[in-house]
Amino acid sequence: MTTPLRYGIIGCGMMGQEHLRNIALLPGAEAAAIYEPDAEMRARAAALAPHAALADSLEALLARPGLDCLLIASPNHLHLPQLETIAAVRPLPVLVEKPLFTDPAEAPRVAALMQGYPAPLWVAMEYRYMPPVAALIEQAAAVTGGVRMLTIREHRFPFLPKVGAWNRFNRNTGGTFVEKCCHFFDLMRLILADDPVRVMASGGQAVNHLDERHDGAVPDILDHGYVIVEFARGARAMLELCMFAEGSRYQEEISAVGPAGKIECLVPGPGRFWPADLGAPPVAQLILSPRAPKGPRLAEIPVDPALLAAGDHNGATFYQHQRFARAVRGEGPVEVTPADGWWAVAMGLAAQRSAATGQAVDLAREGFCPAPAAGKRSHQP
Repeated sequence: MTTPLRYGIIGCGMMGQEHLRNIALLPGAEAAAIYEPDAEMRARAAALAPHAALADSLEALLARPGLDCLLIASPNHLHLPQLETIAAVRPLPVLVEKPLFTDPAEAPRVAALMQGYPAPLWVAMEYRYMPPVAALIEQAAAVTGGVRMLTIREHRFPFLPKVGAWNRFNRNTGGTFVEKCCHFFDLMRLILADDPVRVMASGGQAVNHLDERHDGAVPDILDHGYVIVEFARGARAMLELCMFAEGSRYQEEISAVGPAGKIECLVPGPGRFWPADLGAPPVAQLILSPRAPKGPRLAEIPVDPALLAAGDHNGATFYQHQRFARAVRGEGPVEVTPADGWWAVAMGLAAQRSAATGQAVDLAREGFCPAPAAGKRSHQP
């Protein structure tokens, strides 16, 4: 019998609790220790993982014997300093939530961490592992004959309340195009198997959080926008984000088109937000549309109800932990590398700058690209 994989959990707010629920469903894994400084979140985490030890600090958690790996699900601006502490004290395998960092000035610190970390370091990009998105990724090249245009549309609910309203301010999140959209920039690179060269964006704060005040400050995060990304081999990708569209039937819609045809996937939002009076929540779909012979083919991609109930990411968090556990045990690769995490943040930061200045951002000329040593491409699922 395989010895259980013992996780140390750093941060147990909304996303940390989703990880706890999914680790509980993963055979051969358990949450062994938790560090969460907020009393209410700590109590919720303890209810989800009653056998886990509660640590009073990151250092105290790292001193716990028997840990096999770590999960970081703390606020964005804490990810890098916590990783640096782990690297200095006890460099265990880590699954760190996106984004890997939030400020361009942190890039040299990230590079140093990437070059010297001795254990698997995996950046959590759950959207790769949503079953309909994974199916699109797997089939995109064959269906399209090589993707030339990629469109990602997310119409969703506003940012949810979090401890201390940390997610309301760019200084903590890196900005909406970093915090929310690094997932989508990661998908662009993965689906196109290429790196970006130029980013153009327009965005604003039109509806959400305008009447909020936190310690006297007004939230400054974007709630909608467009981003166009040009890639080195000539493909183009576009992101359309609206965070006041929770009435939509599907939350994410991805379309990839090439000379042979088109492939799309439609992903519903969290089932807990679907109105009960409308009946059962929608089921994810995959649609193949060849140019010849014409005739779209639609397939539903249902997800185990237990996985849907365990989180807000269409089962992806569970499947990501399956893959991460294999990497920790030496049975598979790190599929989302620190280089992938770096690129996703760089694209998001470039989009933030473009939206603020009205100018396109050349990634290489303006210093947003990772160093050559960081440029290794991730494994494609």
